[in-house]
Amino acid sequence: MSHTLKILSVALAIVLGGCMVGPDYQRPPVKMPAAFKELPGWTEASPAAEAPKGDWWTGFHDPLIDRLEPMVSVSNQTVRVSYANYQQALAEVQIARSALFPTLGVTGSATRQRNGRGNAATTAGSAANPGSIENSGSLEGSASWAPDLWGSVRRSIEENTATAQASEATLANATLSEQTALATAVIQLRITDANADLLSKTVDAFKEAARVVGNQGAAGTAAPSDVITARTQLENAQSNLIALGVARAQLVHAIAVLVGMNPEDLDIPRDGTLPAMPVVPAGVPSTLLQRRPDVAIAERQMAAQNASIGVAIAAYYPSISLSAADGFSQSPLAGLLHVANHVWSLGADVDQTLLDGGARHGQVAAARAGYEASVANYRGSVLTALQNVEDDLSGLRILGQQAQVQSAAVRDAAQGAEVALNEYRAGTVDYATVAAAQATSLATAQDGLNLRQQQLVDTVTLIGDLGGGWSEDELTPRTARR
Repeated sequence: MSHTLKILSVALAIVLGGCMVGPDYQRPPVKMPAAFKELPGWTEASPAAEAPKGDWWTGFHDPLIDRLEPMVSVSNQTVRVSYANYQQALAEVQIARSALFPTLGVTGSATRQRNGRGNAATTAGSAANPGSIENSGSLEGSASWAPDLWGSVRRSIEENTATAQASEATLANATLSEQTALATAVIQLRITDANADLLSKTVDAFKEAARVVGNQGAAGTAAPSDVITARTQLENAQSNLIALGVARAQLVHAIAVLVGMNPEDLDIPRDGTLPAMPVVPAGVPSTLLQRRPDVAIAERQMAAQNASIGVAIAAYYPSISLSAADGFSQSPLAGLLHVANHVWSLGADVDQTLLDGGARHGQVAAARAGYEASVANYRGSVLTALQNVEDDLSGLRILGQQAQVQSAAVRDAAQGAEVALNEYRAGTVDYATVAAAQATSLATAQDGLNLRQQQLVDTVTLIGDLGGGWSEDELTPRTARR
């Protein structure tokens, strides 16, 4: 049996160094611009250096974001689904790799049987002959192997490995997507709380205005319509403040689900402190090929499709399978392992399809077409990535310009409302002027909050479009060690 295994081991070494049909994979070139059009005003940096890596969310300096973000990769259910799919893909690689090696087995049997009863007519009074009892048995080791002469198995391993790497990138993409969703939800919650703070101050201001108008109405120096207008304005502000509770509750519930908690189990105290605006180095366009998980998914899918061509081409060639058996067989059982009872066998099977009506040709053509489709998908993913970043950069640049003007408008509107109220006290303007100035001040301040929210959310989007803390450099080595 050891001689047989030596033969199989030598053959295995020869085959593993043999040929592989089908094209070897090379990543198709994609034309990349030298720089982003919107880079002026942004810090250019290498993603491996200054760009956000790992805990990218710390740039917002928000304690709630810092506390909850690490929980996403552990407890978020969407991420857990992607993780399970990745583990399944790794198992498929192991299954494909096992076809390179022989299958070994051991079988043993033991039988106890009685022969015929024999002649019953012996001497008078003697019992019938009960026959004889015999024991027999066997012990045999077997080996079978289908040499990968044309690389079909190795191409299958390439295909499954690339698929597993795509699954790992899918996991990274799902994690990044859920992390950016969490950061966005927290930003919206902070803006909601800041809006509540603004409305609370507005309610206090409207109460003061209503008190002034009420006193003047009681003194007969203000029209009853002014009193009603002031009271209505106050009540509308109070109503809007209460209504914010609905949006806030929904945001807290969404945040709980993102971190894998029951909605009723998460309580977030009100805090209108807004997150800081981080500076995000955008890098150069070519780094998107290494930074974005969705681009890596498309590239690995392309590699898998390329390997499937080799699998399809290998079907044109004959398949060979080898088998061997070595062991002992003896009846009676005694002395089973004696050299005289040694038995062995060697065999080989060759299988070649001669006519299949064009099935193999169609399979190769389908594999090549699938590869071309994956190339187009990869290039399309790169173009979409470039578009996303350009959109983010242009949006943030324009929003930054708008924010400067909006800040001045907020200050002027607040001052205008204060001046109008003082003028009303002095009797130089009617209350309609005050009400209009106060409404303008509130709307302008809320516009400022909405603008700040858009800037923060667009920054989160830019980080996601740049690949967040993910790097393709971590993908292949980790998978290859499996």
